[in-house]
This record gives sequence, C-alpha cells and structure tokens, in this order.
Amino acid sequence: MPAKKSKPSAEPAAPVEPPVPSEPLAPVAPPAPPAPQTTYVQPQPLSPGDERTWAMLAHLSMLVNLISGILGPVAALVIYMVYQNRSRYVAYHALQSLLLQLIGWVGGWAVAGVAWGISGALSAFIIGFICMPFACLLSLVPLGALVYAIIGAVQTSQGRDFKYWLIGDWARGTLTG
Repeated sequence: MPAKKSKPSAEPAAPVEPPVPSEPLAPVAPPAPPAPQTTYVQPQPLSPGDERTWAMLAHLSMLVNLISGILGPVAALVIYMVYQNRSRYVAYHALQSLLLQLIGWVGGWAVAGVAWGISGALSAFIIGFICMPFACLLSLVPLGALVYAIIGAVQTSQGRDFKYWLIGDWARGTLTG
C-alpha cells in the first residue's frame, strides 16, 4: 500500500526569535595553548677523569673554610646535589666531605671554643691553667680535619677509593639506603 502524503498545514510557522540576554555577554577567552611536552633526559654519566676531579674538589672544599669560615660544607653539599644522580663515586666523596666538615670543622671549633671559655673562666683559679693544654689540643682538631681532607683529595685524584675513618662507612650506608 502506498504511503499517504501529509498535507501541508495552512498556518505558517511563527519565526523563532533568539532570547535576549539580560546581561551583555562577556568576551570568551581564547583556548589556552597546549602545555609543552617535557621529556626527562637522563643525565650523562661522568667520565672517570671527571669523577676523580669532582671527588677531589669535594674534598678540597674544606679549603673554602679557611677563607669564609663555614661555607665549605655548602660547597660539598652543592657538589653532592648536582652529581648524586650522575656519579655514585662523586656523591659518596662529596657526602664524606660534607660530614667531615660538619663534624671536624664546625663541631671541632665549637668544642674548642667551649674548652677555651671554660679554661678562661676558671683561670682565676689554678684549675683554669691546668685546662689550657686540653683547650690547645682541642684547637688542633679542625686543623687535623683540614689535613685529612687534603689527603683524601690527593687519594681521589689518583683514582684510589678513599674512606674517612668512621665517616666513610656512615656515608656509604646512607647512600645505599
């Protein structure tokens, strides 16, 4: 059976007017550009010669203390932070140097200062004069740490693995987790 055709309606459709907004439309901001694609680039490992040089400089950062008084540990920390992912050898020696400087240089001068203060306060009595040789010996601790750091720098520049007494095992345990 054939389909019936519908008759067109006699009434014309009323035109639809767009709604009038009560407030003016704000301009639409253009879409943000896509975020740039960032790719992680694995840092290049250091050559053995560069490793020896940076390990030596980490130990020699103790010499910065002679000029600044206390910025040597900061230099060792910077070397550690920069090279911790590129070379375990450099990170190990920088961490050793940092710990030696905090214990031997900063701590050594603090203990020597307290010893001199106590012996000076007690010098009104005889006991203060007896304490002065001990204060003199404690004043040599930071200088001994300085000599020890120079020995470490020479050893690492020659490619030998150098480990500070007690501090080396502590640093190695910290790096291995």
